[in-house]
Order: sequence, then structure tokens, then C-alpha cells
Amino acid sequence: MALDGAATSPAAYHGRVVLINLWATWCPPCRAEMPDLQRLYARYGSLGFVVLGIDQGESATRAGAFARALGIRYPILLDPMQRYGAAYTAAGLPTTIVLDRAGIVRSAFDGPLSYSQMTAAITPLLGSVPPARRR
Repeated sequence: MALDGAATSPAAYHGRVVLINLWATWCPPCRAEMPDLQRLYARYGSLGFVVLGIDQGESATRAGAFARALGIRYPILLDPMQRYGAAYTAAGLPTTIVLDRAGIVRSAFDGPLSYSQMTAAITPLLGSVPPARRR
């Protein structure tokens, strides 16, 4: 379910490379990696890539306020029963799963990732990669 209550799931993004990030507002490492996830989403979204942040067990109000405070623009889904954590055998939070365009799990990570680790996990699945922007 999306923050706005609409029914959705990772399957709705079939045909894209999907990075699923299981997180919660109470998790400091989750908060720390969310700006890098947003940066990744902004850089690679035009290549058929999406980040799905799936909040584990919290309300739409809490998860939405938290994401807005961090400037997160990638889709945030809610998992009140924590079914995705169980389905992907998450050992803790954050947990990151990368799906290819066919929806097949290509990699999974327990714990926070650096931007370079995120990039390394998705770029082989994307094809062409845009040049890095200079700051």
C-alpha cells in the first residue's frame, strides 16, 4: 500500500530495475542511507530504475512525515504486517533487495549501504549509465 492508501506493490514496477529498501523511522542507519537512495533515484530514474522504500510496521502519517522531512521523492510503500521483511528473510533494518527488469532478485543486503555499493548493485542491470554530474 502506498502512503496515499492506494494499493500497490513491487510487482507494479515490472520492467524496471527495482531497489527495495526496507526501513523504519526508528532506525538510525535507515535514516543515514535515505539521502543516498534519493540521489540514486534522481540519477538513474530516467533509465528505468526505481527505489521503493517500504516502511516496516508504521503508520502512513509517521512514515510520510519522516520521508518529507528528509526530502525523499521516491515511492514509499507501507508494510504494516512486515510481510516483505519475512518474504525476503530480512535479518534487520535496513535491508536492500535489487530486482532486475523481470522481477528476479539479483542481490540482497542486510545493513546500510554506501552510495558506491548501491551504484555497483544496480548499474550492471541498467544498460547505459548517465555521466556523473559535477558539483
